[in-house]
Amino acid sequence: MKLLILGGTVFLGRHLVEAALAREHDVTLFNRGINNPDLFPEVERLRGDRDGGLSALEGRRWDAVIDTCGYVPRHVRDSAQLLAGAVDHYTFTSTIGVYADFEKVGIDETAPVSTVADDNLEDLTAESYGPLKAVCERTVEECLPGRTLVVRAGLLVGPNDPLDRFTYWVRRVAQGGEVLAPGRADRQVQIVDARDLSEWIVRMVEARQTGVYNGSGPDYVLTMGRMLDEMIAVSASEARLTWVDDKLLIDQKAGAWQEVPLWLPETEPRFAGLMKADCGKAIAAGLSFRPLAETIFDTLDWDRSRVEPPAPYKLFGIELAPAGLSHERELALLQAWKAR
Repeated sequence: MKLLILGGTVFLGRHLVEAALAREHDVTLFNRGINNPDLFPEVERLRGDRDGGLSALEGRRWDAVIDTCGYVPRHVRDSAQLLAGAVDHYTFTSTIGVYADFEKVGIDETAPVSTVADDNLEDLTAESYGPLKAVCERTVEECLPGRTLVVRAGLLVGPNDPLDRFTYWVRRVAQGGEVLAPGRADRQVQIVDARDLSEWIVRMVEARQTGVYNGSGPDYVLTMGRMLDEMIAVSASEARLTWVDDKLLIDQKAGAWQEVPLWLPETEPRFAGLMKADCGKAIAAGLSFRPLAETIFDTLDWDRSRVEPPAPYKLFGIELAPAGLSHERELALLQAWKAR
């Protein structure tokens, strides 16, 4: 299969390339050549920009395209319109964050998505990210009706994760000592190894599957406690977990999701369903999951191999500090918890 990947050098994209090459597909990458430009020297690389620089794609043909970096509807419309006559199948990687109401637990693909007042909005922020992705999904389907696959990804984890939200816990637990564990031990979390999602997407493209799928996991109820316990076992750590409740973390103004990764206060109804989406449709279509221990081991191995420590990451044009608690902040929160 001749496969075009828009992006292809950052996290999910690079795992998609690896999965496609492992299945002996002929891969072409289209990107700006900014992130990891030396990756995959064996594949064809076309240089360009989603914002008015698509000329390298003109006059070419592929069997399918996977769009890993569509965030602004205009950019997605331009590429989808240009490729509508050049590919048979278009996969758009979206996010579970498109849904309008996360107070409901078990959101499936039929749930309403967020909207924006103006579909031409290009101001990408944490608040507009989900709604704009929803517009992008609709735009692709309008350009290639009946030929689109939309994958609404959950929290992607594993090696090469630039956001470090899962990696923080792997690293912190491996360091040992007293570890602040947020909320309840039996609080559910949803994660999916980017390699598992990538392999499934490539198989879905091969079969020309269409429709919308929530792409997260695992296929059992994973709790924060089980995840951290497995990290202790995999890293042979002497870490001791101290569970700190939501109230203390809120009182101390701990930052949900970024400063304290994977923590969403259960006192906030708007977060109730964010990590409890219904992924049964994708699982029925073949999405499978490697053992959690394997993801933890590989993530720890990758993290230890990094030449540079975690650095600020730019998302939506906003520079985010590395995910996770600093040593000093963790100690202060633990002391506050014990004092209370």
